[in-house]
Amino acid sequence: MSGAIPGPDGLLRCPWGLSAEDYVAYHDTEWGRPVHGDDALYERLCLEAFQSGLSWITILRRREGFRRAFADFRIAAVAEFTDADEERLLGDAGIIRNRLKIGATIANAQALAAWSPGELDALIWSYAPDPATRPAPRTLSEVPAVTDESTALSKALKKRGLRFIGPTTAYALMQACGLVDDHLVDCVARGGA
Repeated sequence: MSGAIPGPDGLLRCPWGLSAEDYVAYHDTEWGRPVHGDDALYERLCLEAFQSGLSWITILRRREGFRRAFADFRIAAVAEFTDADEERLLGDAGIIRNRLKIGATIANAQALAAWSPGELDALIWSYAPDPATRPAPRTLSEVPAVTDESTALSKALKKRGLRFIGPTTAYALMQACGLVDDHLVDCVARGGA
């Protein structure tokens, strides 16, 4: 697998960050940066679940549609969705129309609505590994798809009633939300630069 490669501006980036124009800004300014707040983490958790079996670019290009469809991923608002809302979402071309994923998004909001403020944030971040124990990857082949921490996070979320969050999805969430920094060692975005 490849190491960091130069972009049009000459700066080295993770190869996936240059694979589509939409990825550059996401890679440079968002992926791997710390995300906090229950609603913000709920959004990332939902989007990672919708991505399961698809490419991330498909989700990234529909993110605004997802936000409109799911009340900007405000847990309290989505928790109030009804069967009629689920049917409406199944007809919404601005999102991925998968009944299981839509149902999980609503059910997860309903479960999370009973949690204390900050509880989702604290639970997810409690699974962040010590950065000192994780050497920076030099190539994409050194970036795992699943870790012990993501497996444990998945189990903890499922135990608390959340659905559609397996170990791979949990690891993608950890990467996207900055619990781990999987930018390659030579990448301009490594360390939040």
